Amino acid sequence: MKRVVVTGLGAITPLGNTVNEFWENIVAGKSGAAAITKFDTAKFKTNFAAEVKDFDAEAYIDKKELKKYDLYTQYAIAASDQAIKDSGLDFVAMPEVDRYEVGVIWASGNGGISTFEEQLKQYHLGDGTPRFSPYFIPKMIVDIAAGVISIRNKLHGPNYATVSACASSNTAIISAFDTIRLGKATIMVAGGSEAAITESSVGGFSSAQALSKRNDDPQTASRPFDVDRDGFVIGEGAGALILEELEHAIARGARIYAEIIGGGMAADAYHLTGTPPDGLGASLGISKALADAGISADKVDYINAHATSTGLGDVGELQGIKKIFGDLPVAISATKSMTGHLLGGAGAIESIISVLAIRDGIIPGTINTQNIDPEIPKSLNLVIGKSLHQPVNYVLNNTFGFGGHTATSLFKKYTAE
Repeated sequence: MKRVVVTGLGAITPLGNTVNEFWENIVAGKSGAAAITKFDTAKFKTNFAAEVKDFDAEAYIDKKELKKYDLYTQYAIAASDQAIKDSGLDFVAMPEVDRYEVGVIWASGNGGISTFEEQLKQYHLGDGTPRFSPYFIPKMIVDIAAGVISIRNKLHGPNYATVSACASSNTAIISAFDTIRLGKATIMVAGGSEAAITESSVGGFSSAQALSKRNDDPQTASRPFDVDRDGFVIGEGAGALILEELEHAIARGARIYAEIIGGGMAADAYHLTGTPPDGLGASLGISKALADAGISADKVDYINAHATSTGLGDVGELQGIKKIFGDLPVAISATKSMTGHLLGGAGAIESIISVLAIRDGIIPGTINTQNIDPEIPKSLNLVIGKSLHQPVNYVLNNTFGFGGHTATSLFKKYTAE
């Protein structure tokens, strides 16, 4: 099979609207959580989130076009534009790149949920006449971001969306990896975006007892592995990666961030929203990713854990990791402690973190964790507090979603051999 490398990155996040700003804040251990500004939270149990700040959509999209796109698509456009530029590609201006061999797989868990809310509110507040916007459906549907990215760049390769809740964008990246290594495309734009800090989304997650209620101190609310954790912090944004067939990347002199060498997808088949306490889903995804890459567990230097700061989820995942790694000293951290949980966009921004951890030899720490849950296996090497500076050659990125979805991607430092 063909080898696949990462040649471009783009990010719109609660910690910055460029990859460099995002990464600097991750390494520094900053939190993106703050009071919600998008709607009045006076009657909500949770009134904070990890919002994107100072996003300028018109830097990427013509003002006249904005009305066509939900915020989740705007984030997707911005992140993918950044990644394409970062890769040194310009698909429209470079005739030597075969655009029939370039595709897009873009993920979202909720798609245009804010558009859906807005349109239904207008309908129910009216006289019952269905005066819906002609853009309602194309703004709302989950696949439209993938379509818009291809339209803007005139890309004719494989094009679709993946939806597996909070595993969605990791699933997109693994699917793009498979597409290239099987020879069905040369370059893929892959990632995910979410803009679900809305009344219905926050209200729904809150009713499911999933969100933290630490309203008095939002920046410390996401505390994975901590015995006092009380739920996740909802976030928003987008992450984009350019995946490219190795020989094509070399031939055009592309900068290579890292190589993607494996992906594992499975189902824990356990519960609508819960995870099995024995970590079955986590262990299945990890073992499949390792087998796919053909490497042993002792090669892995770092695991970017899904770890959302929920009671059962954190413990279950670490039990699954323990099954595979035993007493191996692999470093484990939870960057959602800083970014909040981007839902369908989480796997993409955490893949960017994984790639940059390899590039810079930095393992980000887990912030806010003060007292580790006694149910967590004590032999695990949790990175708490400050980032670690050490060589990183192999990184696993875990993501799990409501419905039992599991997706684990595996990146390595690129070498010519």
